[in-house]
Amino acid sequence: MTDSGATAGATGGCLCARVKFEVRGELRSVIACHCDECRRWSGGFWNATAARKSDLTIRDRGALSWYESSAHARRGFCATCGASLFWQHDGRSYMAIAAAALDKPTGLALAAHIFMAEAGDYYRVSDGLPSFPDGRHGVVFKDT
Repeated sequence: MTDSGATAGATGGCLCARVKFEVRGELRSVIACHCDECRRWSGGFWNATAARKSDLTIRDRGALSWYESSAHARRGFCATCGASLFWQHDGRSYMAIAAAALDKPTGLALAAHIFMAEAGDYYRVSDGLPSFPDGRHGVVFKDT
């Protein structure tokens, strides 16, 4: 599945503005991750877009911190305000970015739900979007 909802260029940052970022290239449509780690990290399911690392510039005033959340990935957050900002899988050419951290208007749309087998038992997803039991979703950048 290719991404028909992608948009180019964006800015964003954390709640206290000590971590800001700019994306000069394409952003992937938003994917809602319902895995146990994302739910615990974000306080709900985590809505993320993604950008190629080469298109992402992060301006950090000493607040960006990284947590090695698994053997293959790490999560970036602001150590001052606690905002969940980035998810980076080892060896991938892109980084996931919290959709809520983007400045409006984003021009993005939610495209799919992943890790529904781990979704919280206190909510139901009924938006009609594709839902997957694991992380395989098929939403990719247009040119990949």
